[in-house]
Amino acid sequence: MSEENKVNNDQEAKNSTPIIEVIDAKKVYKVGNERVQALDGVSFTINKGEFCSLLGTSGSGKSTLLNIMAGIETITSGQVFIKGKEVTAMGENKLAKFRQRYLGFIFQAYNLINSMTAIENVELPLIFKEVPTSKRKKMAKEMLIKVGLEKRLTHKPTQMSGGQQQRVGIARAFVQKPEVVFADEPTGNLDSKTSKEVMGIMKQMARDNEQTIVMVTHDKEMARYADKIIEIHDGKVIDIRKGEGIVG
Repeated sequence: MSEENKVNNDQEAKNSTPIIEVIDAKKVYKVGNERVQALDGVSFTINKGEFCSLLGTSGSGKSTLLNIMAGIETITSGQVFIKGKEVTAMGENKLAKFRQRYLGFIFQAYNLINSMTAIENVELPLIFKEVPTSKRKKMAKEMLIKVGLEKRLTHKPTQMSGGQQQRVGIARAFVQKPEVVFADEPTGNLDSKTSKEVMGIMKQMARDNEQTIVMVTHDKEMARYADKIIEIHDGKVIDIRKGEGIVG
């Protein structure tokens, strides 16, 4: 075997290693005297470096699934493993440390702090990791430049457009180079042109650092950016298919 083929095979093996495993996940909510089955036996794997879209209409269970995978909501039964660790069995303190070390988050509503500048918002995860001030400011600035906001470093969210705010959100999610980024309808508040720009940035940044993205969306056009599409309906997986893997 040539050295080039060996490298390619090693890379394929690496990328086919599951970083996330969901096993028979069930979630039941109690609403008054009724029991609502939000997830009904969901199972799948996501490989390292894969961009995976959880696609479904409102009420399909996709956001509940994302929250359980990220350890934000508790599971009724079943298991979720990330990097071989059972997230669904972790206590709150251990889970908080795990999220801080390995996970990043992008939200539909941006979740920026209006009293802080772009740099200060991006710095936040690094403060929790106790990164020295000068180093974290440098890292935040470099990340904002990467997402095209070099002229908005000291602007506050109210001084920026929705697309610019989401770029800050992306920079904040990626600044500490998490192995997995969870994105909940990241383009839900954006127009189609800005949505495509944001998706291209997310995808390129993840590829540059071999990171895994798990994105919830109801938009089939946005789902096309994914390498894998997992379609959810009434709390069940109805289809798992290859995405188009659009780059930008």
